[in-house]
Amino acid sequence: MNASSQSPSPLRIPLFRGVWAASLFSNFGGLIQAVGASWMMTSLSSSPQMIALVQASTSLPIMLLSLWAGAVADNLDRRRVMLAAQTFMLIISALLALGTWAGLLTPWLLLVFTFLIGCGTAINGPAWQASVGDMVPRAMLPDAVAVNSMGFNVARSAGPAIGGAIVAAAGAAAAFLVNAVSYVGLIVVLLRWKPDIPASRLPRERIGVAMAAGVRYVALSPAIRIVLIRAALFGFAASAVPALMPLIARDIIGGGPLTYGLLLGGFGVGAVSGAFSSGRLRDRLSTEWLVRWSAIGLAIGGAASAATGWLPLTLVALGLCGAGWVLALSTFNVGVQMASPRWVVARALSLYQMSAFGGMAAGSWVFGAVASGHGVETALIAAGCCQLLSVAAGLIWRVPAINHLNLDLRETWHEPETAVPIEPRSGPIVITIEHRIAEENISAFLAVMSERRRIRMRDGAREWALLRDLGDPLLWIERYHVSTWLDYVRHNQRRTHADDANSEALGRLRIDAAEPVVHRRIERQTGSLPTMRSPDARQLDPVTDPTRSS
Repeated sequence: MNASSQSPSPLRIPLFRGVWAASLFSNFGGLIQAVGASWMMTSLSSSPQMIALVQASTSLPIMLLSLWAGAVADNLDRRRVMLAAQTFMLIISALLALGTWAGLLTPWLLLVFTFLIGCGTAINGPAWQASVGDMVPRAMLPDAVAVNSMGFNVARSAGPAIGGAIVAAAGAAAAFLVNAVSYVGLIVVLLRWKPDIPASRLPRERIGVAMAAGVRYVALSPAIRIVLIRAALFGFAASAVPALMPLIARDIIGGGPLTYGLLLGGFGVGAVSGAFSSGRLRDRLSTEWLVRWSAIGLAIGGAASAATGWLPLTLVALGLCGAGWVLALSTFNVGVQMASPRWVVARALSLYQMSAFGGMAAGSWVFGAVASGHGVETALIAAGCCQLLSVAAGLIWRVPAINHLNLDLRETWHEPETAVPIEPRSGPIVITIEHRIAEENISAFLAVMSERRRIRMRDGAREWALLRDLGDPLLWIERYHVSTWLDYVRHNQRRTHADDANSEALGRLRIDAAEPVVHRRIERQTGSLPTMRSPDARQLDPVTDPTRSS
């Protein structure tokens, strides 16, 4: 991504601009609510761990529900998913406001409400982030992600201060009510948006199958896998600053809710600065070094917040933390989106969210416990040391730069005709593909087939194997299984232009560049054969297609 003058801003696209503006207002409400919840907990409980659990209660649902939400977003109308999530959060926020005004809140009941709001966020997140790619061209995607981060952090820079003022003047219940109202604008925009969704030629995947496909795709995509590991490590250490910020305001600085709002505002101003500078930094730094410097900034800012009780210096330190926070997380987000084709992008983003926010939830609990036993200052310094360890992890798991990949679907494969009648649910299906390879090309062939195995299994193949014919040393057979004929069709329609390099390399290694012979077979158990003649009984020979389609 380059948020430079060379590329137009995604805000020039009316749809994106409208959703972004409505989301900005909703983010203001969410941050005002967060201030109210955190400060409300300080009045309900003096335990630092309970206060830190307010953030954990909003992060934990993202870890628990994101994969399910991603599968839903990839299989259903994402606009409808977002509408359902926004409406749910509006209702929960209104109930939280009523419960607070009625004096019914207890520490654990407050955590239940913030957990439910976190559930709505978890459901909304993958659908919203995946929808960005539907609103803007792929070339604008990194800029759009940065603009989203900037919008959230514009709200972060002012929302908490406004939230602190609202809590100080009218109480936490008023903050919760403002949050409920903030969802209305986005709901209206989503109701008016009528996306042009292309009709799917295939039935929807069952949710469990779709979740498994998302996990498999990410597990067999090294670039995404590295991003998830680094996001979890970063999120664990980074969580201490926002989780303990109420205690920084109360115990280190000696302030009240307005001071807490100012601290959150300082964090947000730094985040906005980071978002504005992200394009220039990406021009000058590699992806890995951008993440490293972000983590170092967070470590330094957290330690400085622990070492001083002077509000102006603490604001500067938290501004540095905010810049590091948004730069790292937006870089991780862009990395996942750029490494995922559209059919699985919401699930990949959901797994990223699970990693990052799972790390944050664990970190909030751990550093809250450290603060309870050893003080806020110790917890912040310990978090800074953990952040430096996440920098060292870059020596092993280096965040890759993947902007060059073309992950658009090829859409050139067509379902073949079969001599044996077959239905979508028929299976298991066994595929064998014959390649003739000269002796001098075997080493290169094995290297190409290793990558082919990863691609096949990433896209849904099972039990992949490579066989060499003992009677014909030039003949190699690639074999894999899929559960049903429908799974075979899905498997082939998931191939992207980026996968062409592997197919082209394989084609250059075949003798005379001959096209492979593909056999498609359906597995049958002898005990299940019909006693009367049927389409399957009349024709049990494999379907053979001497074409390149596989």
